[in-house]
Amino acid sequence: MNSFSAWPSKPPRIKVGRNPVMVFALALATTQIVGCLASQPEPNSVRNTGTTAPAEHQLACASAAAAPLGVDSSAILPVSSSQIDPQTFQVIVEGKGARATCVIDASGNVVSVQKV
Repeated sequence: MNSFSAWPSKPPRIKVGRNPVMVFALALATTQIVGCLASQPEPNSVRNTGTTAPAEHQLACASAAAAPLGVDSSAILPVSSSQIDPQTFQVIVEGKGARATCVIDASGNVVSVQKV
């Protein structure tokens, strides 16, 4: 008796090659995913406990630092800010390589500007 089969007695072998670009892309993607998962800040760490000054306070400090730094106010940018106490913030501003520390209260009144 003859049996007919659409498939040969052995399934065809598909040759699978490793494309170096695909291997690199997969390794890079895996590294990125693992890096994102591993870099979560710990609770109560310095990175997530600080309070920054409101944006309008940072801009007020940038404007106030123009004269002491001798730079046009449009060239000064806030670099960092932190809360000193519940009513006071410190803002570091920079313009054309010069830096200043600005202290501003919660109402937006500039208390002091010191060139660093």
